[in-house]
Amino acid sequence: MELDPTDMGKVINRLKRAQGQLAGVLRMLEEGKDCADVVTQLSAVSKALDRAGFAIIASGMRQCLVESDGEETLDVKKLEKLFLSLA
Repeated sequence: MELDPTDMGKVINRLKRAQGQLAGVLRMLEEGKDCADVVTQLSAVSKALDRAGFAIIASGMRQCLVESDGEETLDVKKLEKLFLSLA
């Protein structure tokens, strides 16, 4: 399943934002910041990564459905495995 580059713009931006958040978490740990604040930021990073993963899978599913031309091209088991890997 090939990913549509036009769909990936938002995903790339989300991942870059998560990368910045993760750098902030590392900085907070190095500076000895409050545990609750660190965990809150880490949770935000985790959610951003999950959303990026789901967006990638959704794009792939949409592409499979559009390109099917009546043939069964959607590998349900493969997509199920991808979804579960994010759970």
